[in-house]
Amino acid sequence: MSTVSPRHQKPYVKFAPKGTPSFYDTIKARANTYFETQNKAAHGNLKMYIKCAVMVLLYVLPFTLIATGAAAGSLFFFYFLWALMSLGLIGIGVSVMHDANHGAFSGSKFVNNLMGASINLVGAFNLNWKIQHNILHHTYTNLTGLDEDIEAAGLLRMSPQAPRKRIHKFQHLYAWFLYAIMNLYWMTAKDFLMLFRYEKLGLLRKQKTTLKSALLRLTVLKVFYFGYILVLPLLYSGFAWYHVLLGFVVLQSIAGLALACIFQPAHVMETSSFAAPKDNAKMEHSWAEHQVRNTTNFCPNSVITSWFIGGLNYQIEHHLFPHVCHVHYPALSRIVKQTAKEFNLPYHVLPTFYSAVRAHARALYMLGRNDGLYHVQ
Repeated sequence: MSTVSPRHQKPYVKFAPKGTPSFYDTIKARANTYFETQNKAAHGNLKMYIKCAVMVLLYVLPFTLIATGAAAGSLFFFYFLWALMSLGLIGIGVSVMHDANHGAFSGSKFVNNLMGASINLVGAFNLNWKIQHNILHHTYTNLTGLDEDIEAAGLLRMSPQAPRKRIHKFQHLYAWFLYAIMNLYWMTAKDFLMLFRYEKLGLLRKQKTTLKSALLRLTVLKVFYFGYILVLPLLYSGFAWYHVLLGFVVLQSIAGLALACIFQPAHVMETSSFAAPKDNAKMEHSWAEHQVRNTTNFCPNSVITSWFIGGLNYQIEHHLFPHVCHVHYPALSRIVKQTAKEFNLPYHVLPTFYSAVRAHARALYMLGRNDGLYHVQ
């Protein structure tokens, strides 16, 4: 699988051939057999649609109470509603828009586009998300300079190939604060900066849009977002402006920290290979093998965790089958695990959410104190 560098706009990374027999072709064939024998479609089902409704209500109902002044009699209840609203924000992010923007929510392109646009309603921008996540992260997973999910403007070192600074020695301690403010940065400045960067890299053209058009859409969406999320509570909540602003910070901080703790333990781990291209820009392994070697599952036996975080505890299956709805990941995981064993590939999985976050913290600690690869897979 050949890829194109967003930095150079020319062939930059070429993954090794799939091989014969191919691990990727084998799991695809077995997955297709599963869906055929079970008479199931790969997109969402009734369970997915019910979950979607729950997550949207979990966001809309608390905000409605805030914006209509229903919490005016209790400051504690006021802040509790912002915190509760953060759960809805997380749910929309991982259980609704994520599947939809991958084309996995529904068999209808219109429905996927509609539900994918829900990210616009909670403060982000679906165009940027599709470029950063669907294209860059899913293609160049854990490749320094290409996967933006392991870049943090030099504040964190999340790859052995990234430069190490003195401050990184303490990143396992301060990373959680940066994760908590991640959403606040995203809601305000990041989306605009991303558009200018993607224009320079030629990625907006590939999405059949222009910088001017994208900036106009983004500006309108941001005005709408801050218009309802802050202006309405300022006018009608019955609380002073500083309580409204602090409530907004509570909403975004809880969501930012939670989302980082869901996504980062999937890749920035001690078991990740962080393989880099050789001098000839070729990778040692095929794309599918690279995904397995750089991805970790966690908490596979918790139905509640899997339900709430949109099956993203099955990140291996998600990276191999991004166009399949997450409700099918538990079943696909058995196929992938067995096939990986047959092809002598690792299948990284941790038993609990806590163990995954703890392992991520250890990885940050080691990356902050060692210059090169701390682990070779």
